[in-house]
Amino acid sequence: MFLFFTGIWSSREPALIYLTTTLFLCQVILRIIRFGPTSAEYYNVELMVGLANMAVFIVVNFRLLFRDNEVNLYRVFGAVNVYLLMAVLGAYVFELIHIYLGSSIEGSRPLTGTELDFPEYVYFSLVSLTTVGYGDIVAVNIMAKMFAVFLSTIGILYPAVVIAKLVSSSK
Repeated sequence: MFLFFTGIWSSREPALIYLTTTLFLCQVILRIIRFGPTSAEYYNVELMVGLANMAVFIVVNFRLLFRDNEVNLYRVFGAVNVYLLMAVLGAYVFELIHIYLGSSIEGSRPLTGTELDFPEYVYFSLVSLTTVGYGDIVAVNIMAKMFAVFLSTIGILYPAVVIAKLVSSSK
């Protein structure tokens, strides 16, 4: 939540500030509602709002990354931030696939179908994004497999594009 809160003011455009503020407030309200007796009903909606918020946050940070030709430490941190945000976004997607299709990944530890599984989704998403593929957790249905391949493709292309942009901007 803190990540989304601090990301609200990452953009100079009022429309994006209003959009991220609205998504953040919706997510906070859904999180508060989930503490009540209807927690399972609102968890899916909270995940979808979080997914939308994460996607907007990635777009804002990606635009900041390529805003001008200045290369500095903040630009490098921004590039790493976007890469890690893509891994968290992937975790949200794998969890939504699991909720709606009944399974997305399997591994040495059985998933409980609760938010306690989120570290497993983050781990698999990051392993897919970095194209390491340890094999201890695998995608089990076609949607999860397709998304793992998509993450692997992004994991190869994104650093190449960022490094090319940073090198060409440093001249």
